[in-house]
Amino acid sequence: MQSHALNLYDQLDYSNQSGTQKRASIYARVSTVEQAEEGYSIDEQINVIRQWCEREGYVVYKEYVDRGISGKNIKGRPAIQELLHDANQKCFDVVLVWKMNRLSRKSIDLLTIVERLQNKGIGFRSYTERYETETPSGRLQFQMMAAIAEFERANIAENVKMGMLARAREGSWNGGQVLGYDVVSTPSDNRKRKISKLVINDKEAQTVRRIFELYTGGHGYKAIANKVNKEGHRSKKGNSFSIKAISTILTNPIYVGFIRYNVRQDWSEKRRNNINPNPVIEKGQHDPIISEETWEKAQSILKNRSKTPNRVHSGEYPLTGVMKCPVCGAGMVLGRTTNRNKDGGKLVLEYYVCGAWKNKGTAACRSNGIRTEYADKYVLNKIGGLATSDQLIKDVVARINGGLKEKTSPLQKEYGVLKKSLGDIQSKKDKVLGLYEDGVIEKVDLVERLEKLNDEKKLMQERLSPLELQLSGQNHINVDYGLVKEVMSNFVANYRNTISTEQKKRLLHLLIREIKIGESREINSIQIQLNNEVVRLFTKQGEEKSSNEDDFSSPFSILIDL
Repeated sequence: MQSHALNLYDQLDYSNQSGTQKRASIYARVSTVEQAEEGYSIDEQINVIRQWCEREGYVVYKEYVDRGISGKNIKGRPAIQELLHDANQKCFDVVLVWKMNRLSRKSIDLLTIVERLQNKGIGFRSYTERYETETPSGRLQFQMMAAIAEFERANIAENVKMGMLARAREGSWNGGQVLGYDVVSTPSDNRKRKISKLVINDKEAQTVRRIFELYTGGHGYKAIANKVNKEGHRSKKGNSFSIKAISTILTNPIYVGFIRYNVRQDWSEKRRNNINPNPVIEKGQHDPIISEETWEKAQSILKNRSKTPNRVHSGEYPLTGVMKCPVCGAGMVLGRTTNRNKDGGKLVLEYYVCGAWKNKGTAACRSNGIRTEYADKYVLNKIGGLATSDQLIKDVVARINGGLKEKTSPLQKEYGVLKKSLGDIQSKKDKVLGLYEDGVIEKVDLVERLEKLNDEKKLMQERLSPLELQLSGQNHINVDYGLVKEVMSNFVANYRNTISTEQKKRLLHLLIREIKIGESREINSIQIQLNNEVVRLFTKQGEEKSSNEDDFSSPFSILIDL
């Protein structure tokens, strides 16, 4: 790849004619599949662009890297968000990429980002595609190439989908991990292609059989989850089983020897909301784990039990999710108990209970219930009290402005620990790749280990992203009494004037970051968040900014403990 890149390098003519040294930012991205299969690594992308910068007299301001992240959208990419924030500060003059699809695979995202960069006087250039966005003709060429690239991508996706449908109708497996089976690649008639085949994993198959045995023996989802978790059974990724996981296994025909495909249509746009009434279900080329008799018995029980339950409107219980379990930290959800009165009547009591306990049973946690009536009233009174007390607001503002320096130190320490952990994960990935190249482990083991490491990395990046935003915005925070007063007063007014329970819940979730309860089942603290979105919604100044400015607003996030 490097020799090809150097040839392209010689063809480009983007020299800086003004003689003034310009600052360049480099953005690079690869998905896990691209990195493993196509071989153009992030380091290679950056090295080639860095060489070009040296030759053309650009000084590299910063390198922004998203490793192992898809290019379908920009929201879930920490590095691109950091780049956009720095662009708002005009930290550089041009953004350089290896290919424009590294920035985004969607033309609408590409055009939007480039337009925003232009509004800040920042150029955009692709190393392997000869165009620039500083001139009208260059912008036209860029827009045409972006549209063509998306058209080609859509055609490829359609062809791949048609091929996968054809394979499913033949009873072939289209890839992906499933409990009870290992995916083994076998040669096909086409030497360049390999076929994925399902082979029974004996240990995992025992777990599947146990779940069906318990269900056909009269146990419910929660009882099964609780029992198999206590017995030491684990999911494909080594996690304990939830109610949803049990339900998914019991309704998957793969275990009786059938391939099911295209259950959900238009996944990339509609996710889980577009169920296909006629999915592909064909006899598979793999061995079944359970008998047809067991499968039919399980489906008969499912049909008999599938009466529509009384719907619980989650909006009526606004603290679900933001209230945390004092033992495991999971979000609290609604739970009910029914007691008998002395006269024989039923008394239904409602609680916020640990979500992990409700989904996975006592093997995961305890109920740790707290009465909904007490919790809702307590939280709303606390927020209302802050909104109406000038002295409380002054105390909060003084505490925020006086404690920023003390707050920065632990944030920086946590940031350093997380960055080191990310580096350790990358080292582990490099080591695993080395073991695979040396023939010590098989490709199946490689894929499994990389998936686990990528999951760890994703969790680290999710924790790192808000820290980076918070630390980068520390020097720009300007909190005064008027801001906090206006936010809290407008929030209370909006909450009181809102009729819909779902909207009330959304408002509370916007303002409240977390509610902690103690072992005594009482609320210990309520953490309120003041950030860009809250300020935009609940202040006049924020409304004016949101209508007049672009999305490059500086990160702003402050936490208040009540």
